[in-house]
Amino acid sequence: MKHNVKAPSVGESITEVSLLKWVKKNGEAVKVGDLILEVESDKATVEIVAESSGRLSILKPEGSRVPVGDIIAEIDDAAQGSVAAPAAQPTPAQPAASAPTHAASSTSVAMSTMGPAARKMATETEVNLSQVQGTGKDGRITKGDILSHQSNGSHGAAPQMTPSAPTHTPAASTAPQREGERRVPMSHLRARIAERLVHAQHTAAILTTFNEVDMSPVMALRNQHKDAFKAKHGVALSFMSFFTRATVEALKMLPDVNASIDGRDIVYHDYYDIGIAVGTDRGLVVPVVRNAGSLGFVDIEKKIAELAKKARDGKLSIADMSGGTFTISNGGVYGSLLSTPILNPPQSGILGMHKIQERPVAVDGRVEIRPMMYLALSYDHRLIDGKGAVTFLVALRDFLEHPEKLGLEY
Repeated sequence: MKHNVKAPSVGESITEVSLLKWVKKNGEAVKVGDLILEVESDKATVEIVAESSGRLSILKPEGSRVPVGDIIAEIDDAAQGSVAAPAAQPTPAQPAASAPTHAASSTSVAMSTMGPAARKMATETEVNLSQVQGTGKDGRITKGDILSHQSNGSHGAAPQMTPSAPTHTPAASTAPQREGERRVPMSHLRARIAERLVHAQHTAAILTTFNEVDMSPVMALRNQHKDAFKAKHGVALSFMSFFTRATVEALKMLPDVNASIDGRDIVYHDYYDIGIAVGTDRGLVVPVVRNAGSLGFVDIEKKIAELAKKARDGKLSIADMSGGTFTISNGGVYGSLLSTPILNPPQSGILGMHKIQERPVAVDGRVEIRPMMYLALSYDHRLIDGKGAVTFLVALRDFLEHPEKLGLEY
């Protein structure tokens, strides 16, 4: 008996997922509970395990974007699989420029009994269906059958290409424009990042205000306690916990910066869910440290370490990244000296941290070399006035230059 593997539902508002990586190969034997596939939505990566034992037949290749609920593979519990895949994974066919029509009655009958995915592929490739052996229920032709037929070199009639209207958009063609150029589809995550950033630019009145902070006091306090802190709790004492604690205290003084706009209403949050932007191989993600206002340095460091590891491993859940009332982005870890971060909707503020760099500054009428950091607050000017933005940064700087106010206890 064949058991269908379907594209999973990974969130209430998500209708499509991307097949990120087949962990098991086409034709390989799998057991119940084996990890067979990683799928990616615009919010998270989810692992799919086998719910039956048998031979795995992959119907959708890596990189495919498929609707939730679509059949992406089958597991045949009556067939013996092998560790080595007997056939290559299916690869997506290049779409024809226009959809051809067929007059043969046998083709029409076959088309009427095929599933949507197989029917679409048959139309696009003009495969001769009378030469395709169906392996589906009641001998129906599946998309996998068409792919297998093509891989064996039996393509039927070559598709007729209809000239299309000229276009000035390079992205209209999937072929490389010149030698050395290649084109790959955006991942769901990257596409979602792009959508959200453009949406933020188009819907909010984004303005950025800058200040700078002398990091000497934080660095001195951290150096004094970091060894004992790590020895006792197993996590490093980083600058992020100082900035998270200072941000929470500044937000308490300027509640507008922690608020958001919903239509013609202002939604104030009397809690502090702080998003921490993390760069990964797949793009920027923003997991959330929840109720940061009630957390001390130890709990903040543990939570940030946990979320950062999950982000690097692609294990963040939707719940890990949902919500958030304010975001901190640390471009300084990459060497950024100054930047203007973009809002993370529907939030009204985002703080940019930057590289700590020694610079000459005036201190009590003398020039001294101090480790300085530029701070950038991007904010929605519809809600936050310049005075509020500047006041927030001044308060933040005060907490960082007097870190004893933050109550380092461990």
